[in-house]
Amino acid sequence: MNVLQDGPLFKFSEWPSDQVPRQAAGVYTIWREDDFVYAGMSGRGAQAEDFVARTDKTQKALGLWTRLNSHASGRRSGDQFNVYICDRFIVPDLTPEQQSDIGGGRLLLDQLTKSYIRKHLSYRFQICRDGSEALSVERAARAGILPAGRPYLNPL
Repeated sequence: MNVLQDGPLFKFSEWPSDQVPRQAAGVYTIWREDDFVYAGMSGRGAQAEDFVARTDKTQKALGLWTRLNSHASGRRSGDQFNVYICDRFIVPDLTPEQQSDIGGGRLLLDQLTKSYIRKHLSYRFQICRDGSEALSVERAARAGILPAGRPYLNPL
C-alpha cells in the first residue's frame, strides 16, 4: 500500500505517461505537493481476465489509463474528481472579471480546471489483479490507512 504514498510520483503536466499501463485495474492517489488530495480506482466489477497490464500504446486504453486521462483533461462532465477540483480550488478564487468572462462564454471552467490540474497536481498508482482488489485498496486509502491520512476531497 505504501506505493500509493511513497512510490514514484508522476506529474499531470507530463501526461500521458508511458509508465501507466494501457489496460489495467488499479488504484491511484493524487497529490498537491505533500498534501493527499484524492484517492480513486478504476476497474470496478472487472475480473482479472478483463485487464492485462501493458504499456503497449497500440492497445486500446481501458481502466486506470482512461481514468487518469479523464482527470488530466479537466473536463467536469462525467468526472467527479474534476468537479471537486473546480468547486474546491477554482471557484473560490475566481475574480469578478473571470466570473464575467465565464458568464459571457469567453472563459470555460473546464479550461481553468485542466490548467490547475496540470500545474499543481501529481499522482501515484498501484496495479491490482481485478476490480474487487482495486475497490478494497481504494476504500482503505480513503479511510486513512496511508501515513498521510485521509484524502482532502473524498475521505471515508
